[in-house]
Amino acid sequence: MQAKLTYKNDNNLNISVTAPADLLERTHKHVLQDMQKTMKLAGFRAGKAPLNIVEKNADQGRLQADFVDHAINELYRQIVIKENLRPVAQPTISVKKFVPFTLLEVEIEVEVIGKMEIADYKKIRVAKKPIKVTDKDVEEVITSLQDRAAEAVEVKRASKDGDQVVIDFKGIDKETKEPISGADGSSYPLVIGSNSFIPGFEPELIGLKSGEEKTFDVKFPKDYGAKHLQNKVVTFEVKVQMVNELKKSEINDDLASKVGPFKTVAELKEDIKKQLENEKQQQEDRLYESEVIAKITNDSKVTIPESIIEEQIQRSELEEKQSVLYRGQTWDEHLKEEGVTEAEHRERNRAPAENIVKSSLILSEIAEKEGITVTPEELEVRLQLMRGQYQDPQMQSELAKPENISGIRNQMLTEKTFKFLTEIASKKN
Repeated sequence: MQAKLTYKNDNNLNISVTAPADLLERTHKHVLQDMQKTMKLAGFRAGKAPLNIVEKNADQGRLQADFVDHAINELYRQIVIKENLRPVAQPTISVKKFVPFTLLEVEIEVEVIGKMEIADYKKIRVAKKPIKVTDKDVEEVITSLQDRAAEAVEVKRASKDGDQVVIDFKGIDKETKEPISGADGSSYPLVIGSNSFIPGFEPELIGLKSGEEKTFDVKFPKDYGAKHLQNKVVTFEVKVQMVNELKKSEINDDLASKVGPFKTVAELKEDIKKQLENEKQQQEDRLYESEVIAKITNDSKVTIPESIIEEQIQRSELEEKQSVLYRGQTWDEHLKEEGVTEAEHRERNRAPAENIVKSSLILSEIAEKEGITVTPEELEVRLQLMRGQYQDPQMQSELAKPENISGIRNQMLTEKTFKFLTEIASKKN
C-alpha cells in the first residue's frame, strides 16, 4: 500500500493513498459474492451463479460504487491500524483516480489526536495521607443528632438565641428596589445561631414574637458565592409565624435507641466512628486518585483537537444548565448571578474541559498499553447490581440502552485503570 501522510497541523492529517492490487482483487470478489447471494438468474439456483456471470449481469454503476465503498473502508481501516492513528471524527474522502477494479487512488482528510507523550507512570510515587477520626468529630455528630431529635415547643415569648423561628421573608435590592432572585421563602424554619443564613441575618430575629414583622438591611459578604450579590446591601422584610423553643434530648441510652438500633451511647458512638472512618477513607481515596492522575496528566503531553475540547465544554454546560433549571433559575439569571456573559462563561470552562479530555485520553492510552479490559462477565455483574438498585421501569429501560451500557463499561474501565495506577503510586521505593 502506497500511502503518504501529511500533517497540516498537529491534529489535521492528509492521507494520499493508492490501493494495492491484492486489496482490489479481494474487494472485487467480496462485492460480487454479496451480489451473488441475492441475484436471480435464469438457469441458476439462488446464490449459485458463477461470479463472472454475476458480474456480466450486475448493474455496473452499483457494482463500482459498492466496490469503491468497500475498498476505501478497508484502506482506511488498515492505515489507522498501521499508523496507530486516533481519529476523532469521520474522515472526508475524495476519489482522485479510479480504473474499475484495477486502480484506486484516494485522498483522506481526518482530524486525529496528536502526539502523546505519557509520563512514566510506573515511577510516579504519591504518599497516602492517613485518616483520623477524633472524639471531637464523634461528639459533633452526637450534637447534631441531639438537634435533630429536639422537640419544638411553641412559646409566646420573644425569640432568643437557640430558638427556632418559622418565618416568611423576601429580599429586595436596596438600590434598585428590585426583588432578589432566591432571597425569599415561606414558612421557613430557622434556628437562631445555626449560622445557616447570611451573616448578620439571624441576630436580627432575636426579640421578635409570633405575628411580628421586621425590616432590616444585610450586607452580603465580599466572597459570597453569587458574584452579583458580593458586597451588595439587601433589604429583608420578615414576618414571624411562630417561635419554638427547642428542647434537646440528653445524651443517654434512650437517645441512642431513638436514633438507631443501639442499646447504649457507647454502641452509638462506636457506630458513628466507623461511619466517619469509612466516609473519610472514601473521601481520601478520591482525593488520592485525583492527585495521582493530576501528576501523570501534568507530566504528560497530548495535542488535543479543538473540536473535542468544544464538545466537552458543551457537555459541561448542558449539565450546568440542567442543574440551574432544577434550582428554578433561567440560564440568563444564572449568568447574571455569576456576573459573566455567555462567552466569558464558556471561556472560563475551557481550561477545565481541556484537562478532563487530556486525563481521559491518557487513561485510555494507559489502559490499552497495559491490557486493562472489562470482561462481559464483569459488566453483567455491574448491570445486575444496578438493575437491583433501580427498580423504576424507566430506569430499567435506560439501563438497557446500548449507549448507557457502553458508558457503564467505560466507567468500569476507568475505575480499573485508577486502581492500577494508585497501587503503583502508593508503593514504597
